[in-house]
Amino acid sequence: MRLNMTTPGNHRRPSGNGAVPLRTIVPVGLVCALAVLLSGCVSATNPPGSTSDISGSDTAFLALSAALVMLMTPALALFYGGLVRAQNVLSVMMHCFTALALVSLQWWLWGYSLAFSPSWLHIGKFGILGSLNWIGGREVGLTPYPAYSTTVPHQLFMVYQCMFAAITPALIAGAFAERMKFKAFVLFVLLWSTCVYDPVAHWVWSENGWLKHLGSLDFAGGTVVHITSGMTALVAALIIGPRLGFPRTPFVPHSVVLTMLGAGLLWFGWFGFNAGSALGATTVAVVAFVATHCGAAGGALGWLLYDRFMKRQPTALGFASGAVAGLVAITPAAGFVGSLSSFLIGAVAGMVCAIAVSVRVRCKIDDALDAFGVHGVGGTLGALLTGVFATSQVNPAIGGNEGLVHGHLKLFLIQCVAILVTIVYTIGVSYLILKIVDVTVGLRVSEEEEKSGLDLSQHGENAYAP
Repeated sequence: MRLNMTTPGNHRRPSGNGAVPLRTIVPVGLVCALAVLLSGCVSATNPPGSTSDISGSDTAFLALSAALVMLMTPALALFYGGLVRAQNVLSVMMHCFTALALVSLQWWLWGYSLAFSPSWLHIGKFGILGSLNWIGGREVGLTPYPAYSTTVPHQLFMVYQCMFAAITPALIAGAFAERMKFKAFVLFVLLWSTCVYDPVAHWVWSENGWLKHLGSLDFAGGTVVHITSGMTALVAALIIGPRLGFPRTPFVPHSVVLTMLGAGLLWFGWFGFNAGSALGATTVAVVAFVATHCGAAGGALGWLLYDRFMKRQPTALGFASGAVAGLVAITPAAGFVGSLSSFLIGAVAGMVCAIAVSVRVRCKIDDALDAFGVHGVGGTLGALLTGVFATSQVNPAIGGNEGLVHGHLKLFLIQCVAILVTIVYTIGVSYLILKIVDVTVGLRVSEEEEKSGLDLSQHGENAYAP
């Protein structure tokens, strides 16, 4: 059976000889050539350590956790996909899936090296940015790298961290949903991951990172993932401008069912996000696992409580948003706090993020899917509350660096410094990146393309049969 290539949804006119345009061949060819060249740089030797040091249980646990975190990006695609209008479902899903693939390549080629290799750029003895010693996977072998884990292969640690790097720019896509060019998104993701995510990850998680040496605590990404993505989302929403008709036109989610399904899968995947950050099947992983569930439950109930008093009825969308807000807030604290503290952190986050979203609406800022209200505000709140509730009774590794409720002020002040520096750096660099993308390829689709929907104008497809 022959396919009709002129059906609705495929309006592009084919070139006369069917040739692939040069503007498509050049970037693809450059990436492929770079990958081939770098593949020759991969070290056949393993760094210090021995395969005899590897724990089978820890390796299996981290591999499963990496798979769970990978699942979170498709889950986010469902969560965001339900929130947009029907003509933009595939567009926002493509943002999520493309970020997963594109950042995975960037991470292997240079991102992981910039984030986790021994520091190349220093201020005094503190590391600011990793070197390119591990570019293309060079020296990332099958033996443990002791600075990060003594019981799992270095390559597995790299893959696990890749899943964090991949979902972070996908979170930002919620801010400019329904109006950004796809090619602009691709360029933005490459630049942002390299210039924002990788340096901040180095500060917070690298063996030489300056915020780590300062004593900042971020168990699974409150600062690195959620503050960076949330603050960038706010900048992006302001620069790209509101959707046509905002705020007069109601932008009603086309499928709360999809959003609820996505929220449930995010909740499920988040166990790998937080518990997996213990990097082994340990008691700290159990603490983080329990804290994750308590935080999500607290967040969902907190947002429902807000809905009940402010909107007179609890909403399914509020439950889903609250669960995600609770998960975001518990992320930096998961391995450092007990279950009751986790529930409290989640409940406070659910209510505070709901208030932040309502304030955003009154300020007429079109952060379409509330990436700032949930991730920026939730991540900041979680990092602060880590400085309030963290205790060595749960995780002895923090030593005397206890939280505010245990009579210690130092950790809370350190958390404030880490939050402030991350926000300032993220906003400044993200602004420059967005301006560069706008000047080079343009950020926003035309009015006609926005009206017809990005599924058709950017991808030539429809999510649902017309």
